[in-house]
Amino acid sequence: MDGLIVIFLVLTLLFLGLSLKSFYSYIVTKNELKKEVAQKTYIYNSFEKKATRKEKILTKIFGYADDFTAIGQRVNFFSEDHEINKLLIKAGHPYGLTVERFQGLKMFFLVIGLIIGGICLVLQLPFSQVAVILYPIAGYGGAILWLNGKAKKRQEDLSFQLPDFLDTMSVTLQAGVGLNQALQDIVPYFEGPIKEEFGRFIQELSVGVPRGEAYQTLLERNDSREFQLLIKSLIQGERLGVPISKTFKLQAEEMRKIKKEMIKEKAAKASPKVTLITTFLVLPSALILIGGLMIINMFSENRNILQMFQ
Repeated sequence: MDGLIVIFLVLTLLFLGLSLKSFYSYIVTKNELKKEVAQKTYIYNSFEKKATRKEKILTKIFGYADDFTAIGQRVNFFSEDHEINKLLIKAGHPYGLTVERFQGLKMFFLVIGLIIGGICLVLQLPFSQVAVILYPIAGYGGAILWLNGKAKKRQEDLSFQLPDFLDTMSVTLQAGVGLNQALQDIVPYFEGPIKEEFGRFIQELSVGVPRGEAYQTLLERNDSREFQLLIKSLIQGERLGVPISKTFKLQAEEMRKIKKEMIKEKAAKASPKVTLITTFLVLPSALILIGGLMIINMFSENRNILQMFQ
């Protein structure tokens, strides 16, 4: 009987070892096959946006918001689905956000604010009764304001980058290069919304989308005044038969003027801010310093600072 038990144990260990070896061989073969398929089917996309480490981390964190998607779509104060969709398109879908995920994200921040407020209330910190109400509201509203800021910043970057892009395109087109080829050659060397928008435009044309429809999609995705002016000029120029190179040249000159005006406007807006800081921070501090020195001088009988400590 003991001999049978030993034989069964040996056979069990033998078959277990063979199965583990077969499983290991299967895993190795599978990984090699995946690498081979990836190498043979890889297509280089020069317009593909490369995610930074920060974006990867935030994308992973924002993934936890998916658990709050259902309740987020029901609680939609100041965040209707169609409004969020427009903002996400204008912002370029930052960190891979979708409408559903963002609806969950605002509730995720609300819960975090509620937890922080609850901790403040338990620890009896100052204003904890207000914090337990204010922090959840700040988390909910902060997510919406953040998305609005992202959309506005992206549209401003789009307007700011246009003059340089138009100058480069104008020179390339005047050299006799076609519009599609010029875009394919130039767009990969730019970064930000210019690369994303025109890269998508080229991809749409390559899959057979009519040029007029692709232009219209560009207009719907962006509300930058300068960008809209450029696309509308291209549509009009195509209808009237105006050379594309001339259109880009005229638009480049116009955008340069607009960019100078934008810089002057920002400089003009900065002046009152500097005056405000000087009036309410620098001047009172200087007056307090001078007054303090005068009081010290009165009580020290006009002795200098070194004599006061002797």
